[in-house]
This record gives sequence, structure tokens and C-alpha cells, in this order.
Amino acid sequence: MTFHVDIVSAEESIYSGTAHMLVAPAEHGEVGIKPRHAQYVALLKPGEVRIQVSDSGEQQSVFISGGILEVQPHCVTVLADTAVRAKDLDEAEAMEAKRRAEDALANRQADFDYAKAQSELIEAAARLRLIQKLRKTANQ
Repeated sequence: MTFHVDIVSAEESIYSGTAHMLVAPAEHGEVGIKPRHAQYVALLKPGEVRIQVSDSGEQQSVFISGGILEVQPHCVTVLADTAVRAKDLDEAEAMEAKRRAEDALANRQADFDYAKAQSELIEAAARLRLIQKLRKTANQ
């Protein structure tokens, strides 16, 4: 059994197809969705969305910076703030974003937006974790 999955951001549709299972980083922990899952809506935090596309366990990964997950009887939609295919993640860019966020948190000014700097740091750290995970998986 399968269900339809759409992962979209403001810029583009990242994935549209069938899946046997989807795992997403919900605000209160990872959530796994299988066919016939009950209707569900959740806020998503930065992290990896894993889509099991075949019975053999073949997966596709997408990094999202946050968004909303909506589960309907035969369709799952991820509306992401930003989304990038895991294979397209740039480690140097993620490390630079992390460094900028850490610098901003360390050197607060009068017009400092703590929440924004903190969310940028969380997103950059999540990108780096996914890159490291993919590298480790590729080396096995």
C-alpha cells in the first residue's frame, strides 16, 4: 500500500509521488506516516523528511527549514518554509550560516533579534547534521 506525497516550498515543488512511509521532524518529535494514517496536522521544525519510496526501503531525503505537515487519508502534504533535496545541500554554506548565527548571538547589538539568530543557528545545525548523516551513510 502507498499514499501520495507532495513536498513544496514557496520556490518549487521538491517531491511529488508515492510513498510507503514518510518520517518528518514535528515540533514535538519525529512523526512517522504510513498508508491510512489518521488525519493529522503538525508544525515542523528544521530537519530531514525521509520518504520511503519502495518496499525495499529505498529512501529520498529532503531538508526543510520548518513548515506544516498535513495528513489526509491518501495524501500527505509538507508545506515547507524552504526545502532542499538532501543531495543538493552545501556543507560550506551551512557552516558559514552557523558561524554567522553564532557570531550574532555572541555580539548582540541594540537592534539585535535574538529569536531570529537562534532560529538561524538551529536551522544551520540541522543542515550540518543531515550532511554528516548522509556522508556517514555513503561511507558504509
